Amino acid sequence: MASLFEPFDLNGTRLSNRIVMAPMTRSRAAEDVPDELGALYYRQRASAGLIISEGTPISRQGQGYLYNPGIFGPDQVAGWAKATRAVHERGGVFFAQIWHVGRVSHTSVQVAGAAPVGPSDKQGGMAFGYNENGQPDMLEASRPRRLATHEVRDIVPDFAQAAVNSREAGFDGVEIHGANGYLFEQFLNPGVNDRDDEYGGSRENRCRLLIEVVDEVSKMIGARRVGVRLSPFGTLFDMPEYEDNGETYLYLAREFNKRGLAYVHLHDQGGQGMPPMPRDYLRRFRDVYQGTLLLAGNLDQAEAEKLVDEGTIDLPVFGRYFTSNPDLVERMQNGWPLADFDPATFYGGDARGYVDFPTYPEEQARIERERMIQESSS
Repeated sequence: MASLFEPFDLNGTRLSNRIVMAPMTRSRAAEDVPDELGALYYRQRASAGLIISEGTPISRQGQGYLYNPGIFGPDQVAGWAKATRAVHERGGVFFAQIWHVGRVSHTSVQVAGAAPVGPSDKQGGMAFGYNENGQPDMLEASRPRRLATHEVRDIVPDFAQAAVNSREAGFDGVEIHGANGYLFEQFLNPGVNDRDDEYGGSRENRCRLLIEVVDEVSKMIGARRVGVRLSPFGTLFDMPEYEDNGETYLYLAREFNKRGLAYVHLHDQGGQGMPPMPRDYLRRFRDVYQGTLLLAGNLDQAEAEKLVDEGTIDLPVFGRYFTSNPDLVERMQNGWPLADFDPATFYGGDARGYVDFPTYPEEQARIERERMIQESSS
């Protein structure tokens, strides 16, 4: 039986264990530049076998939320370098999740109040921008502008440059964010993508942009350093259901099989209150895709171990419990209790609910000190 705590070979990159920290937006980066607080946050969690960063936009056009650390400016590259050094100093492996939100943005986030862009002008989703009073707020995404064909092609080099920037910042690889209602999923979904050019219509055309980006990024940094995140049957951000969904992702699985990628990362949105991805479909995907397979979606340790042991997945991905348990790996390995997470501190704010969670030994030491103080004063 495979152990979650044994080393794993990620297509040439050695992981100290099989536990992966999920990409999680935390909206803590002032001016959208990574800082020392973010570096500390990732350093604290570097016992994970693999950390996947929060989504980092490849361009201002690709941003949909305030306070997200991008990867398109030199100050952002320098800021991320602080975090990668911090993780590597603890022996961790760190991939950047590179991201374009497509239509899930707001004019207040875009340059000169421009409209967001997407495969069509169909509106959907929520963005984090400035309201009419100039205050940060969750807002209905603005109506997008349909990308011209040449503009769709221009997104490919933007992702390639983001991958190069990520390597310059010290990341071990990148994860292309193709999930959760953002740009690539908008192209995959015929309920949003009504194009009649080479990027719309047939299954192959709807998958074209994502595959072109995967190929160009692989050419720039090597396929073994490239992962892709997908969310089959996902409905986040007003993504409509469609009959071809399952076969669309199996087509991608067959294409990615040919490319020697680091991994494919599936996200089951059932953990976020959406309809869950059927477990029999996970098995079908596993049968088609022979590379390293990751799964995120409200996993607990028992289910993760079961899925790994039976060969359904290779690496389980944990999210919310990593926010409140910087030593999640050690807690799982030793059977220590998990600290509860606090959704009120997930997005925005300061150090509270971000870097102030103690490890289990630190918490026990604090309890012991308080006990001794109480005994000495009684």
